[in-house]
Amino acid sequence: MSDASSHFTPSSPFHQKYINYTTVTGFFLQDDPATNASAFNYSMLNLGLIERPYDTDDEYDPQHEKTQWQRFEHYVFRLNRQSGRHLQYKVLFMGRHGEGYHNVAESFYGTPAWDCYWSLLDGNGTVEWADARITEKGVAQALVAHAFWKEALANKGIPAPESYYTSPLVRCLETAKLTFSGLKLPSRRPFKPVVKELLREAIGIHTCDRRSSKSWIQENYPDYAIEAGFAEEDPFWLPDLRESNTAQVARLKKLLDDVFTTDDSTWVSFTSHSGAIGSLLKALGHRTFSLQTGGVIPVLVKAETIGCPPPTSSIQPSTTAPTCTVNPTPAPTG
Repeated sequence: MSDASSHFTPSSPFHQKYINYTTVTGFFLQDDPATNASAFNYSMLNLGLIERPYDTDDEYDPQHEKTQWQRFEHYVFRLNRQSGRHLQYKVLFMGRHGEGYHNVAESFYGTPAWDCYWSLLDGNGTVEWADARITEKGVAQALVAHAFWKEALANKGIPAPESYYTSPLVRCLETAKLTFSGLKLPSRRPFKPVVKELLREAIGIHTCDRRSSKSWIQENYPDYAIEAGFAEEDPFWLPDLRESNTAQVARLKKLLDDVFTTDDSTWVSFTSHSGAIGSLLKALGHRTFSLQTGGVIPVLVKAETIGCPPPTSSIQPSTTAPTCTVNPTPAPTG
């Protein structure tokens, strides 16, 4: 039997080179260890952008007329302008999907029963969570993100993403649509998301993480672009093996390599999942920062191409579903 993680070996696009990623700290509250992730509200705190001066302010804003986002955008522009050919900077806006029916089910049954029993099923006869859709609460969370972007674009000078990428799972496809559709975006930066296979959640066992077909995605999200090589049916999900944490980090590192080597954009949006974003943060050297459903985290990323083979890393094998040590079916009430 094949192992889901074997499809995503941590290969580099270069034979004798690799990209080293680091988070440039001191610009967002989320990269400060003193910031409490569980209590953080990005929409009330300007996405976490820290009010501070930059050493480019004198040339760009001598009269102190620009917004914090405008001055930060110019600072990042200067970083890239002054960098050599082996160094680049991007700002990643990473958003977690709104609450899905699988999130509700896990909360209802509890994580032990969810992991050992319920997550293996398509639903419970009342609610379906295979390739889970978002709930009404999830819709509302995505609309909070939409309202933030609408206000920040109009009044705070936040740069709109130049590129949009989304997981192929429905909860992300829909969250991205609700977040960015209908915004007053610059004509040169339209909302035209690209569906990326590698941007998905941990692969295997949980039916909520088994994607729908390419034809279904195209029919229901016709304005989305689907990356080349995207298979009609999910080629990676297995019912009895789940991707390990280290394999997931390697997969998301491969996604970063793809974006950083093929996309010249500086301002990039990812719509993804808690586990995938956690793996991205790990690959970027960022502190652990858990997002609530609908949450968003920005990261200033420094990417340096190193002229030697990549360091070796240990990839743990996939795992099977845990044995149930609790009764997965709650006793009837009343």
